[in-house]
This record gives sequence, structure tokens and C-alpha cells, in this order.
Amino acid sequence: MRKAFGIICGVAAIATLVGGWFVWTFCRVYVPAGHMAIVTAKTGKALPPERILAEPGEKGVQRTPLAEGRHFLNPINNDWRIVPVTTIPAGSVGLVTSKTGRELAPGEILAPDDGSKGVWRRVLGPGTYRLNPEGYDVDVISAINIPIGYVGVVTSLAGKPTPRGKFAGPGEKGVLERILQPGLYYVNPRAYQVDVVEIGMNQVSIVGKSGTVVLTKAQSTSANGLAELQQNTLSAQNAKRASYMNANADLGILKAEDAASSLSRTSAPAAAKRREFRKGRYERNPSALAAGGTNAGRQMLAAKAPPVQASDSVAFGMNQFVQFPSSDGFAIMLDMTVEFELMPESISRIYMLYGDLPAVVSKIILPQILSVSRMKGSGYKAREFIDGEGRQKFQKEMTGELVKILGEKSILVRNAIVRHVEVPEDILQPIQDTSIAKEQDLTNKTQQETAKKQALLNTQIAMVDQLKRETEQETEKITATIAAEMRKDVAGIAADAQLKVAEINLNAAKVRAEINRTKGEAEARAKFIVENERALGVKRRAEVFKDAGTLADLQFVKSLSPDLSIRVIHAGEGTLWTDLKGSAIALPSSGKAKRQ
Repeated sequence: MRKAFGIICGVAAIATLVGGWFVWTFCRVYVPAGHMAIVTAKTGKALPPERILAEPGEKGVQRTPLAEGRHFLNPINNDWRIVPVTTIPAGSVGLVTSKTGRELAPGEILAPDDGSKGVWRRVLGPGTYRLNPEGYDVDVISAINIPIGYVGVVTSLAGKPTPRGKFAGPGEKGVLERILQPGLYYVNPRAYQVDVVEIGMNQVSIVGKSGTVVLTKAQSTSANGLAELQQNTLSAQNAKRASYMNANADLGILKAEDAASSLSRTSAPAAAKRREFRKGRYERNPSALAAGGTNAGRQMLAAKAPPVQASDSVAFGMNQFVQFPSSDGFAIMLDMTVEFELMPESISRIYMLYGDLPAVVSKIILPQILSVSRMKGSGYKAREFIDGEGRQKFQKEMTGELVKILGEKSILVRNAIVRHVEVPEDILQPIQDTSIAKEQDLTNKTQQETAKKQALLNTQIAMVDQLKRETEQETEKITATIAAEMRKDVAGIAADAQLKVAEINLNAAKVRAEINRTKGEAEARAKFIVENERALGVKRRAEVFKDAGTLADLQFVKSLSPDLSIRVIHAGEGTLWTDLKGSAIALPSSGKAKRQ
């Protein structure tokens, strides 16, 4: 019995060792960090046809991967493979497409939840995720990073259509009223389209026959690791604009590089021509520049500025320019610049009604510029565009009209500047000569007026010198008078001070005399009282003895010296002198004499 039990125990121990070795060697699954294990069950309940991922107890690829660490699986019933986890880096999002789940309703393009098939509405932010690649595809794309100076206009791409002219609400398709401020946003590009639009000051510059150039602020990106994302966002927006330009080539829209190239080719000859005109004018009328000319002349000179230069801020161009007939029938062409501003609170409405910046310029701003300039300019004669005052008046009227019309469309016009006017050559020279003669005449009159004012100035200077001398003399007189009065006042003050000192000394002497008199009287009175009391004491002592001689004896005794010795000698027979020898009796040491 014991032998059978031992055999059984031995077999069990061997079986346990063999089983442990089998599990550790063949069943152990180790998933390293940053990876996951995709498990396929070989046994279990069959999956429905519409599903591709299995749950526990079902046969097929298991939905949930195994995380990092050590796991034990039966290789007879399971297969597995190790794959990296899904990693979304910073500044990126993960767009998930589910290959399993409920079918989408007709017309839907996004999965309403994670249990539906199709593209998820939500996106995966930066981090690591264990999504089974057999059931989910993850596309890593850049996030939207809006630079400073821009805002993002959001357009919902899914939902029921929104009525025209209305912002999209929850569950609707269309432009949202709320804009995105500069920053980083994790947005699903299948659910929302984000267009970045410049805010602040932009320019529309029209340069002669070269056409229109739209200048925006220089693109600025942050100096951190997100600069590349900002550039990607701007590049994506520029690609959208390029697509719009290609689709609307019939409107004469030019790409940025074509507009800049055209501007460079036409700006140099035009600038040289204007410099030649100004040089000739100054040579014929050198005093105009020296004397400054009139206000109208200076304004006309200031308006002859060189055309705008091509730069990196060129956004796009248009093959349109400002040309119209003057009231006297001459063709006029303008170089002008209109500065406009798109405010953040109006961007979403402008985008909803008109589109991105190229559409706003091509559909709204430029047509209004052309229309207003032609409408206002046709009321002026050709010579008025050369004259500074006439051009300034035209510029003011045009600016006011553009501010009014575009302001109704939420576009703020800050300024409209006429930089150059081109008129036909056959009338340009006579107008220039007339203008120069007019300027010369005005300059001569100005010089005469200046000479008169110079003479008046000299007279005024002489009068000022005379008044200066009179003022100096009057100042000296007043100074001497004030000094004399000051000396007089000082002497009076000194005399008053001496008088006050004498009065104070007199009063002090009186006080001291009164003190001495009072002190003497007090001392005499005190001495009298003391002596009087002393006399009264003597009188009372005399009254006690009833004999003045007794009192006198007493006083005599008190006045004796303490060292006095009194000896009483009995005189017997013989002489006094013989008895006195050696017979003295000493008095007691108390000094009081005793009678014997």
C-alpha cells in the first residue's frame, strides 16, 4: 500500500514538473514595453458574419490586445503576435477608422460612437493606445496650429444642411459662428474644416497695367517646437487658395509668385519714368524745391512715391487695374493702395457669405475699388489728377465712399491712397508745363511774401532789441530802488531791535532792584524776629529767677571755659601765700565747679 502511494506521488511530482516546464517554455508570452500582443483564439463559438473581432469565448482575433508584461496562453488553442502600440506624438492627432461595428445610417460619414463602423468623430490626442490593428486603422496627421495674427474659421462637414446665410448649430453642416483664436487644436479633418484667415491690416495695391497685388502681413511663426505645425497649417491654407485660384482663372486671379514677378517687371520702368519727370521739373524750377513751394505742390510731390515693391507678403494678384475716362475725355490710369482690416468678430460671417481672402478680394473689395474709383474719377478733368489739391480731393471722396460701402459688409477700410496717376503723353507735357508755371508763379509770390515777412521780422527784431535795452534800464532802476528800501528797512529794524534791547535791560534792572529790596527787607525782618525772640527768652528766664543778679551769675558761669579749675583754700593760721602752695583742689571733669 505504501509502495503504491509512493509511486503515485512520484508520478504526480514528475507530471507537475513536466507541466510547469511546458507552461513556462511553450505557454509563456512576454510583451515588451511599447508593444501589445494580438491573440487569435483557435477554438470557441463562431463569430457572426458582420463581426471581425471576437470577444472572450469566441473563435477568432480577440478584440482586446494583451498589454505589456508576462502572460500565459495555451499554444494549442491560441496564436499570438507582438506588434507596437499606436503612438500619437505631440502636435499630432490620430484619425481612427473602425472596420467593425454597426453600419452607418444612410447619408452619415462619421461614426456616431466607438461601436459603429467608419471614421470616428473623436480623435486620439498625443499618447499611446492599444487598438487592435485587425479592427482599427489609425492615421496620424498634424494638428491645427493657428499662428498669431490669424484666426480659424470652422466649417462643420457633417450633419443636416444649414439655411443659407445662417450659422451652423449643433448637428448641422455649415460655418460655425465661433472662431478659433491662435493656438493648437486637435481637430478631426473629416468632421471639421478649419480655414486660417488673416486679421488686422492688409493691402490691395493696384499698379498701373501690371494689375492688382494683394499684400498681407508677413507670416510670423513662434520660435518653439510648434513652428513647423504653424507652417504646415499655413501651407495647407495656401494650397486651398491655389485651388480656388485655378478654379477661378477666368476672374484674372494670379498666384503669388506670378503677381510678384509681374510687379517687379513693371515697377522699375515706371519708377524710372517718374524719377525722370521729377528731375526735369526740379531743373526747370529749382526754387520750387528750395523754397518748399505751396501746399498743393508739396502734396503733389509727396504723392509721386515709387510703386509698391514685391515682397514675401504678396498673397496673390489679379489681372485688373483702374482705368477710366476723365470728364474731358482723356484716359486716366491710377496706381493706388487700399488698406483694409478684417476684424475677428466679423471673420466668420464674412467667410460664410463670401469665402476666403481671395474670394473676398475678388468678389467684394476689388470690384468696389474699381467701381468707386471710376465713378468718382469720371467727374474730374485730367489736369486735376496732376494737381495736388485735385488729387487729394478725389482721394478723400473715394476713401469716404469705400469706407461706407465696404463697412456695410463688415470690412473696415482704413485708407485709400492714390500713389501715381498716368495720363496720355500728348496732354501730360502741357499740363506739366502749366502746372510748373503755376508753381513758379506761386513760388515767386511766396518769395515776395517771404521777403515782406523778412522785413517785418527785421523790424520786429529791432523793436525787440530796443525793448530789451529799456527793460534792462528799468530793471537796474527797480533793483537800485529795492536795494535802498532794503537798506532803510534793515536800519529801521536794527534801531527797533536796539530799543527793544534797552527796554528789556531796563526792565531787568528794575526786577533785580525789586529783588534786592525784597531780599533786604526779608533778611532784616527775619533778624528782628530772631533777636526779639531771643530777648523775650532772656526776659522770661529773668522772670523765673526773680533776681537779675542770679541770672547774671548764671550767664557768667555759662561763659566760663570748660577747662577752668576752681580751688577753695581754707586760710588758717599763717599767711595766704604759704597756704596756697600745694593745696589746690581739682574740680570734676565735667567742667562744673563744686563748692567745698
